[in-house]
Amino acid sequence: MSDATALKAFVAVAREGSLSRAAQQLHLTQPAVSLQLKGLQERLGVRLFERTARGMRLTPDGAALLPLADRALAAQREFWAAAQRLRQQVRGTLSIGTILDPEFTRLGAFLHELVETAPHLQTVLRQGMSGEVLQRLDAGAHDVGYYLGNPNVDRGVTDRYRVRRLTTFTYRVLAPTGWEPQVRGADWAALAALPWIETPPESAHHRLLQRTLAPLGVRVRRVALVDQEASMLDLVRSGVGLSLVRDAVAIREAQARGLVVADRVWLSCELTFIALRERAAEPPIATAWAALEPVWGGGSDVS
Repeated sequence: MSDATALKAFVAVAREGSLSRAAQQLHLTQPAVSLQLKGLQERLGVRLFERTARGMRLTPDGAALLPLADRALAAQREFWAAAQRLRQQVRGTLSIGTILDPEFTRLGAFLHELVETAPHLQTVLRQGMSGEVLQRLDAGAHDVGYYLGNPNVDRGVTDRYRVRRLTTFTYRVLAPTGWEPQVRGADWAALAALPWIETPPESAHHRLLQRTLAPLGVRVRRVALVDQEASMLDLVRSGVGLSLVRDAVAIREAQARGLVVADRVWLSCELTFIALRERAAEPPIATAWAALEPVWGGGSDVS
């Protein structure tokens, strides 16, 4: 630090051409600046200045060393600025509960944004159903996660979770090829009587169907229980039964494979990003929330 102070004194006197003006710039006394210069010249073994009637003038040796002193001080400033940035950067591990396919949740773009904004933050991903993500969040196994719906509403709680709505979409009932006579024009009660590929209670499919069918006093006729969307779709293609699928997937399957989409019923759903409200201000979680903005744009927190 003594050398750094002496270098600052050397540069200031060289620029100002005066001990007194340099002392004012450095907020030091003139004798202190003079002492710094004397000590620096002694350590270097060269004469840096010569006195003139107009002040202090660099010697040839001093003129040769001035650009190096500037670079040395700039490097020191850069060093401390880099250290400050490192202190302010978010570190640690962020556990993320993921659902559905990465393309739909824009998982790749989200992780890219996290890496760009918090390169020292490590991420751990675990795939599951919505209910499993919520359970792991409550247990502290996840810091944040994707979810279908609003957990505050689903759990009947007030503001326990911070919830960011990412997008809304529609679930359609998809049936195997050749089932058009049973499916076209059918309402929920008629569809429930057909064979269904059902999902566990932790899934959004199960939750949405229960909400819809319970007031009607009916339940689906389950022929298979599956916890993976890809497996459900494969069973529909194989002619096993009906299933809820996202509208984009239903349209694609109808066009490409001739599967049948029920035309009278559908269910609205929202893709959300969630965290425990009490932990929302933690740096890794706050960083994850900020990373959603460039990826999802117009999304908003919901109560």
